[in-house]
Amino acid sequence: MKPVRVLSVASEVYPFVKTGGLADVVAALPRALAREGVAMRTLVPGYPAVIDALRDAEALHMYARLHGGPARLLAAHAAGLDLLVLDAPHLYSRPGNPYLGPDGEPWPDNAFRFAALSECAASIARGVVPGLAPDIVHAHDWQAGLAPALIHYGGGPRPGTVMTVHNLSFQGQFPRELLAVIGLPPHAYAIDGVEYHGTIGYLKAGIALADRITTVSPTYAAEIRTPEGGMGLDGLLRHRTDALTGILNGIDDTVWNPRTDAHLVHRFDVTHLDARAGNKAALQARLGLDVEPSTFLFGVVSRLTLQKGVDLLLEALPAVTGNGAQLAILGAGDKSLEDACIAAAGRHPGRIAAVIGYEEALAHLLQGSVDALLVPSRFEPCGLTQLCALRYGAVPVVARVGGLADTVIDADEEALAAGSATGIQFAPVSRGNLERAIDRAVTLHRDVALWRSLQSRAMSTDVGWTRPAKQFAALFRELAAHRDA
Repeated sequence: MKPVRVLSVASEVYPFVKTGGLADVVAALPRALAREGVAMRTLVPGYPAVIDALRDAEALHMYARLHGGPARLLAAHAAGLDLLVLDAPHLYSRPGNPYLGPDGEPWPDNAFRFAALSECAASIARGVVPGLAPDIVHAHDWQAGLAPALIHYGGGPRPGTVMTVHNLSFQGQFPRELLAVIGLPPHAYAIDGVEYHGTIGYLKAGIALADRITTVSPTYAAEIRTPEGGMGLDGLLRHRTDALTGILNGIDDTVWNPRTDAHLVHRFDVTHLDARAGNKAALQARLGLDVEPSTFLFGVVSRLTLQKGVDLLLEALPAVTGNGAQLAILGAGDKSLEDACIAAAGRHPGRIAAVIGYEEALAHLLQGSVDALLVPSRFEPCGLTQLCALRYGAVPVVARVGGLADTVIDADEEALAAGSATGIQFAPVSRGNLERAIDRAVTLHRDVALWRSLQSRAMSTDVGWTRPAKQFAALFRELAAHRDA
């Protein structure tokens, strides 16, 4: 069977640049798809960290002028990935966050930075580099949302297009006056095109004009078609229901493997769970928590935002401290929530610790140490942190939304009796219900055998990419066959 050739277009990819789960998905999917006969190249912006990681890069094409300056399309193999890199220093050669400037605000030229990424993708789709044209262009989130639109309006033979929505709340809206500048014809500015409440909607463009749409869990696919979860795009998504599929994310289970993880002080597996105690002691010591082996330790690895329910967690801290438990927080996000986490740690020395920022090594150690991971998100398209928690025996305590509902089986009486529970769910998302979930976790933990069985079942859950990759491969093959017909 001839491999399906897919061009993945994304604004970040692990390990080069990462602000969230998108980078992990973009990195893991090509490797999983290779086992399914899908050859995927990944197009990313040439941020400094990406350019610095390239060795023996080949220049495939020169753009004399691309949104304000010259650019090159580079090809390289790095970190096990076949990369295409848009080297445009005037757009991407900036330190820090790929989307935000030093003031914490979006870069004022983001409309052009990510229009350029999509324009590059569209040119590859049209065959600007001989032999490189893909069968499918797979665009991720609003930063690549113009790619399906530019391909749609470009005319002539073209590849199939797939738009994956990782988080509908980030939509990329820009002034309508930019229409011609970003390469779109006048008739594209219409309700069935890129127009969105008087602006150009990059994500809306991808959802409206891609041949197929996927999102990152079945429950989220249902939620975003409702007024409550649709972020203003529910009507369009209901209209395109036949094109929409929820494919649950996975994690790279070679990167996230407690048996081989070099970031852990003590490696372990489901038959050697006692080794987690050494990691717990190391984490407590590193974060300045009282080193108490028997104390229940909650963890958080998250963006510190309202979406993630961090404000509810801060309100519910009496349920943590009142149960004699500890809490370790790792994350960054809204400045007010960062400050509130630091203040909480200051009020509870030895019991609460907060590390602001993201450290990959610390995230691994935390997952391999804590007794339970808290994920009180108000909405969650998929979530990867709870998948890592399952893999590492950190029992997830999650809101019953989106991908959290799809991946964690609540330890209610029926599931405990059947031996199927893997964590704790709560709903609706409120302070009171979160507090009750925290109390449930501490109570269940007192039964050592029951808690060990929860951990064992969690670690036996399939959280890898094998099943999702098969679903993506089937989607790509069906679409490629349709385009060829």
